[in-house]
Amino acid sequence: MNEPNGLNYQANSTPHLVAGRQTEQMRSTRGRLLLAGPNLRDPNFFRTVVLMLDHDAAGALGVVLNRPTDYPIVSALPQWAAAVCEPDVVFVGGPIAPENAIALGQLRSGHAEPAAWNRVTGDIGIVNLEAGGPIRELSNIRIFAGYAGWAPGQLEGELAANGWIVLDSTTTDTCTPMPQALWQDVLKRQPGSLAMLAEYPDEPAWN
Repeated sequence: MNEPNGLNYQANSTPHLVAGRQTEQMRSTRGRLLLAGPNLRDPNFFRTVVLMLDHDAAGALGVVLNRPTDYPIVSALPQWAAAVCEPDVVFVGGPIAPENAIALGQLRSGHAEPAAWNRVTGDIGIVNLEAGGPIRELSNIRIFAGYAGWAPGQLEGELAANGWIVLDSTTTDTCTPMPQALWQDVLKRQPGSLAMLAEYPDEPAWN
C-alpha cells in the first residue's frame, strides 16, 4: 500500500451510526469477528478478519484487523508512535474513507475508563485520537486507515449468503503480532470441522 495521505484524526472522523431499533430478524454482531468465508473473493475482503464496532438497524461498520501496510505510525501520527503495538504500522481498516484514522486500544487492568475511550467489547474500545498522544489507562493501540461499512440490511444479506463467518473475538486478536496469520489462527481455535477451514486453499482448484 502507498502512504496513506493526510490521515485525519479529528474526533468526528470516526464513523458513527445513528442508533436504530434492532429487529427480531437482526442479531447485532457488535464486538464480534466477521471472518471472510473461504469463497468470498472480493479483493477488499479476501481472507479478512473484521472486528465489528457497531451494528444496528442503521447499518454496520468494523475494521479489518489483518491488513498491515508498510507505512510506519511514526510517519503517519508520530505523537502515537510510543503507544502502538507491533507491527507499528498503519493498518488498512477497510475501503471506506481511507483518509480517516480509527484507533483501537486495550483498557489496562484495574484502571477506570478514560473519557477518550469507548468500549466495544471486553477491554477493547475505540480511542479518540484527538486526545493527542498516549493515554496511561490504555495499552496496545492499533491505528487503521478507513473502515468497512454496510448499509441497512446489507450485512444481513451477506450473512444469509454465507459470505461471512461470525465468531467471538479475543483481546489478542486486535493487537496480534502476526496479523497476516490471523484468519487461519482464529479458525484453528474453533471446535470441530470449522477449524479445518484454516487449511482451505486460496484457490479451490488447487485442492
